Amino acid sequence: MKKALLVIIPLIFIVSAFLIFKNINKPVVPQLKKSEKPIGVRGANPGLFVLLKKAEAKGNLQDIRLVYQKLISESPNSKEVSIWQKKVEELNIKLLFSPAITPKSLSYEIKVGDNLTKIAKEHNTTVELLKKSNNLSDDRIIPGRKIKVWTAPFSIVVDKSQNTLLLKTGEEVFKTYMASTGANNSTPVGIFKIVNKLPNPTWYKAGAVVPPGSPENVLGSRWLGFDLAGYGIHGTVEPESLGKQVTQGCVRLANPEVEELYTIVPVGAEVTIVD
Repeated sequence: MKKALLVIIPLIFIVSAFLIFKNINKPVVPQLKKSEKPIGVRGANPGLFVLLKKAEAKGNLQDIRLVYQKLISESPNSKEVSIWQKKVEELNIKLLFSPAITPKSLSYEIKVGDNLTKIAKEHNTTVELLKKSNNLSDDRIIPGRKIKVWTAPFSIVVDKSQNTLLLKTGEEVFKTYMASTGANNSTPVGIFKIVNKLPNPTWYKAGAVVPPGSPENVLGSRWLGFDLAGYGIHGTVEPESLGKQVTQGCVRLANPEVEELYTIVPVGAEVTIVD
């Protein structure tokens, strides 16, 4: 019996030592606290949802946006990608219209002799965006005050096959809008420029002049005209027609969305229309 014990005890010691050594060298996987465990999405990094939760708790829009972009880049095949992309686009607009300085904007100190039109022209932006992002109720500005100025150029891509309008900055899709394009594929294809912008446009049709606000004025609340006479982007009095090819050749958006686009996009912006 004593001999058996003398054999077993060393064996137990050797096995125990081996297990301890194995556990010491085993990588430690961080465990989320119970309160931090997110409702995960299959295939996505759960740690990103923890970061998202923390960023949302702090109300940090730039950090929230970065996390959603990371989710998209790391899990491009997830069923949630379209939802994440929509969140990114919503945050893009919120940040654009807020005083927060972003990588594509700067803090500009107003100089003597400045006015909003001059500042907008120098930075290829719009007076409306300067006012919106700086909470200005009118055109008055004070020398020495610092204001946010957007500096990255915007462009537009209209996809007739999808009836969508993409607002882009560089290669980034900044926001996607549902649009209507020309019946019988009549919207012209090519690269154009916005050459004029009109709030509450009058519609001049054959034999009649339709005033702004009229239920018969198909132009809606805004007009952004191309360097191709008679064509442009405008609002609509028929929002139920969006997503279809029903216009006389122009690109239609819902009135609130064309008003948003009007605020953002300056004269001179490039518009590419594809089949």
